[in-house]
Parts: sequence; structure tokens; C-alpha cells
Amino acid sequence: MKGIIINADDFGYSKAVNYGIIDAHVDGVLTSTTLMANMPGAEHAYQLASQHPNLGIGVHLTLTCGQPLLKGHHTIVDADGQFKKLYHYQKLFHIDQEELYKEWKAQIEAVISGGVTPTHLDSHHHTNNLDAVLPVFKKLAKEYQLPVRHNFTDPKQDNLVSTDYFEYNPEILNASATEIIERYEKYDTIEIMCHPAYLDKSVMTGSSYATPRIEELDMLVNPKVKEKLYRSNQFKLITYRDL
Repeated sequence: MKGIIINADDFGYSKAVNYGIIDAHVDGVLTSTTLMANMPGAEHAYQLASQHPNLGIGVHLTLTCGQPLLKGHHTIVDADGQFKKLYHYQKLFHIDQEELYKEWKAQIEAVISGGVTPTHLDSHHHTNNLDAVLPVFKKLAKEYQLPVRHNFTDPKQDNLVSTDYFEYNPEILNASATEIIERYEKYDTIEIMCHPAYLDKSVMTGSSYATPRIEELDMLVNPKVKEKLYRSNQFKLITYRDL
């Protein structure tokens, strides 16, 4: 039996994103999400989290969106004090690892203070797997004894808990059960990443990935997808708590 975690990134981005994630969990197959502690919808996300204890909630460590939680940064913010955009990290860049460690630790602590016991760590825009960032990510995962997303060279080599495989494309859920089993033949546990949401102005103007979120939400609550995953004895929907 394949253990499948269906994880929604960006919990806390905005109320529209939050409501989409909760509907995908309550009415669909979503089992897990990761929360952006620095975004305007974070407090709303904490409220929703308390109402849905079966939803696994990790921390979506953020470096490229919004404003940091701590003041006084120099290498991870622009002149206005906002996180630098993703393009900044696509070529040569400098980052103070201690500065990043303090900010990401503050984000984890904020989630805990919001009443959430984190299930795992990942990062917005996969910045955790940048060469200069990955050591900080691993350090925090070990410090808090949290599982991590398997989006870099085998985390288990560093004694970190993770799934056997990480799937970037949620459209695999539209495939037949047989195709899904064949695709993940070598793996016992899989995380499938997704970004379900309703759309509001903050998503439409602030995210490079906007309208596909509606399609993903529709897929996650689709009766055929639910039937395939819930009725088959080949799949078990899990969270990072189950690893």
C-alpha cells in the first residue's frame, strides 16, 4: 500500500488561499499543508488550524515573499525591508546564513505560538535546496526534530525523516489508479505538492502561479479523484505525522 501525503503550499498567504486549502481538506483528498508565518493570512490560518485537527500542518519557510518577521536583516531583504524576489537567487548571490537561521527560526516559533504543532518543514519556491540555504534548513530540521520535504538529495542520508519521493505535479491525481501505482512502483511513501486556492486580489497581483490554483482545488474535491484514493486498497492518505 502506498502512503500518500497530499500537501498544499501557501497556507496563510491570504484568506482566499486559506479557504481553498480547508475546502480541499474537508471536501476532498488534501491531508496536509504548510503555513507561511510572515504573510497577512497567517492569523486566519491559525484560527482555521484549531478547527481542523486532522489536517497536518508544517512550516512553509519563506525567503522570497512578503516581509520578514524580524527586523535588522541586511542580506535577505531589499532596501524597503521586503524579502528579495526569487530572481535574486537564480544566479550569484550572497546570504548571511546566521541571518537566515534567525529569521527561519522565528517563522517556526511563530507557527508554534499560533497553536500549531508543526508536522514538517518545506520552503516557498523551494529555496531550501539552494547550496547556501540548505545547511540552514537541515540545521533547523534537526533542531526541531521535524521531517522535511524530499526536494533535495536524499534527506535520509542526513538522518532526516522524509517521504521516499516528492512529486511536483499534482495532475498525477487525474491518472488512473494503475498509472499512479506504476509511476511510484519503487516507493512506499510519496508527497504530492499542490496549491489549491480561491482567487483574490492578493493572489492575482502577487503570485506568479494564480489561476491554476482553482483547477487544482477542483481536482482535489472531484468525486472521481476521491473515489479512486479513498476506495482503493492500494493507497492510504497520510500526513507527515505518520512517517
